[in-house]
Amino acid sequence: MGKTKNRWLIALAAVGIHISIGSVYSWSVFTNPLSDQHDWSLSEVQLTFSIAILFLGLSAAFMGHFVEKYGPRKSGLLATVCFGIGILGSGFANEIGSLYLLYFFYGMLGGIGLGIGYITPVSSLVKWFPDRRGLATGLAIMGFGFASLIASPVFEALINWVGISWTFFITGGIYFVLMLASSLYLAPPPKGWEPKSMKEDKQKEKKKQKKEAPRDLAQLTANQAVKTVRFWALWAMLFINVSCGIAIISVASPMAQDLAGLSAAAAATMVGIMGLFNGFGRLGWASISDYIGRPNVYTAFFAIQLVAFALLPIVSNEYGFQILIFIILSCYGGGFAAIPAFIGDVFGTKQLGAIHGYILTAWAAAGLVGPLIVAYLRETTESYSLTMYIFAGAFAVALVISLMIRVNIRKIRKLA
Repeated sequence: MGKTKNRWLIALAAVGIHISIGSVYSWSVFTNPLSDQHDWSLSEVQLTFSIAILFLGLSAAFMGHFVEKYGPRKSGLLATVCFGIGILGSGFANEIGSLYLLYFFYGMLGGIGLGIGYITPVSSLVKWFPDRRGLATGLAIMGFGFASLIASPVFEALINWVGISWTFFITGGIYFVLMLASSLYLAPPPKGWEPKSMKEDKQKEKKKQKKEAPRDLAQLTANQAVKTVRFWALWAMLFINVSCGIAIISVASPMAQDLAGLSAAAAATMVGIMGLFNGFGRLGWASISDYIGRPNVYTAFFAIQLVAFALLPIVSNEYGFQILIFIILSCYGGGFAAIPAFIGDVFGTKQLGAIHGYILTAWAAAGLVGPLIVAYLRETTESYSLTMYIFAGAFAVALVISLMIRVNIRKIRKLA
């Protein structure tokens, strides 16, 4: 036990990885400079980001078994190599003016590093924090949400100072070192390990267990999990939450100017504050889920957002509009942070990384669907109002699903 690692340092290492790969949310900083330098269209440059998110979801799905088999250290090192080379290679692609190399390095290789890097520390943290699953995963995934707040101004300053290529070279080197150090510290807990808080409460837990069902509903493999209704309910809930949230992120500034009459400067400030609520929502909602339960948190997400999206088109007051946007972003971030703990509760930790990877395909799909819907309807109707009402309807569906999964869980607990 003297050689057991400090679980809070494990959590810090997880934040180190997520704050590095989360810089992908700052891609928009490169959009105009790349377009201006090479005469690439905005859609051509933006496709780089879409490819990265697509490969994030695909690699998370296909490499989840790798994470479980080889452990967090080797998985973290693989993520480090893929993401680091992806960013460094992007600098080379810019130097020679190759859009397709940019797609390969940043989109494909960087995206693979994103996917592996995303699920690696989360899977490990759930096992290190059986008593505080929501808090632990919230801490790591909060790093992903906050990354753009740090990366965006740094990227902007470096582009103006040393140019696009050297911005990629410098930040790629920094992220490589940070992810390398973080990955080398990651490790699963020893067999039979329990935190002190659980040992101290062991007698209380035994008494509770006589009256209550075990915390984990089952211990399933990834292949067993995908055959359950619960898996697809979680997938659908994450898909709806992310589709609507990422759509808001993609059009936040012009929508605020259109619906609430904000100036361009005020809308830009709102977008910056959205990053804070996205990050704090990940930690806050995930921590709350430790006390009120993951099913209650997801039901709250959908009830709150159903009302918020329905109100957005009719709230003309700029402050009321921004409050609704911030609430939505907190739920958007919270959905990401609470899902790993929800997976642990429902399917156990046997192959949590692999199951998490499968469910993250919902993110890849939502990243394509959400922004496309809002852009198409804006061009077709010349308004964002219809989109907001459609999203409110989607959350009504998600709310029903969140209630149905409760029924399914109760049935299984009765049979256990």
